[in-house]
Amino acid sequence: MKFTCSAAIIALSLGATSAFGLNPTKTATSTIRSTPFAARNKAMVQPINLDGQRMKNDFALSSGASSDSSLSTRGGSSASGIDIPLILYFLFWYVGNYFYNITNKLALKAAGGSTGFPMTISTLQLGVGCIYALFMWVAPDARSTPNVTVDDIVKMLPVAFCFAGAHSASVFALSAGAVSFGQIVKAAEPAFAAVLSQFVYKKNISKAKWMCLPIVIGGVILASVKELDFAVSALVAACIANLFAAFKGNENKKLMETDGLKDRMGSVGNQFALTTILGFLISIPVALAKEGAKASQFVELFKTNPILSANLIASGLWFYGYNELSTMTLKKTGAVTQSVANTAKRVIVIVGVAIVLGESLDPIKLLGCGIGIGGVFLYSIIDQLLAKK
Repeated sequence: MKFTCSAAIIALSLGATSAFGLNPTKTATSTIRSTPFAARNKAMVQPINLDGQRMKNDFALSSGASSDSSLSTRGGSSASGIDIPLILYFLFWYVGNYFYNITNKLALKAAGGSTGFPMTISTLQLGVGCIYALFMWVAPDARSTPNVTVDDIVKMLPVAFCFAGAHSASVFALSAGAVSFGQIVKAAEPAFAAVLSQFVYKKNISKAKWMCLPIVIGGVILASVKELDFAVSALVAACIANLFAAFKGNENKKLMETDGLKDRMGSVGNQFALTTILGFLISIPVALAKEGAKASQFVELFKTNPILSANLIASGLWFYGYNELSTMTLKKTGAVTQSVANTAKRVIVIVGVAIVLGESLDPIKLLGCGIGIGGVFLYSIIDQLLAKK
């Protein structure tokens, strides 16, 4: 994958949707100017029955009210009812996630794989995101700066730590094994979230959800049996990433309960920007401790190997962009839509990246992938399905 192609698509993504920095569009509403006729509560054309007598105009009035309300559609034109910004969010979220996995894997391969510089690469990817976030704050008419306090920053540290841990562990997992295998294991995140919610955060998980977890775990095991590029380190790292992600989700819920924090942040984009900056600062000492002794080798490799430098920068932009887009997308949709979207994203990334990078797509692996992701989807919607009965 040439860097010029990635750069062109990044530029298209940045220009085509406001989610990369500009505030999302407000809900489109339509209003009807009041007139002297409308104030009389009478329809201008009176309906008549079969006998030629005027009918009561309750129907006409209710029809008019319903047509008024139908003009108000979320995020789209009143005529079509299509939410164009939401469609763009989905599109570039998927595109960003897809190209992140490709450019990230190419950068890791160029740097020596799991024995190279995975921690350095994961840290610098967050650094690229920080540069973009800072640019959006200083660029004219781009994004307003947050008004958070020192106490707010301190409260954000657990979320930022879990965010940095999940990202670093994911990068290491993808450096140690196939991208498709890492994504399959990461799809089992609900299992970790359920255990933490039940036993650490004391939040009850329904029996129906618990019964879905063996399906998820069984699918991951089945996919691992025929994995040609299997590595225990990739499995362990992906599980650690799931653990950090589960902690992050619960800590983020606690964080957002802070009075006035949402107003001080200003937007979802600012929240992710602050989390990325804090995560980057937390990752720096870990990268220096783990790979600092051979930092000069990485610098020389970065200077002389365009595959590494180009894909590292591209993967940092893709990572920041698709994460911010996913946050905005999920905020505009319901729980079931979120589940479908995440399931579809996993399938697209696993199959698409495997084809591009030449990874194995054994039928048993695909079957395990389907069972595992299907179990995740069922886990996400099982409570809503049972509640309707």
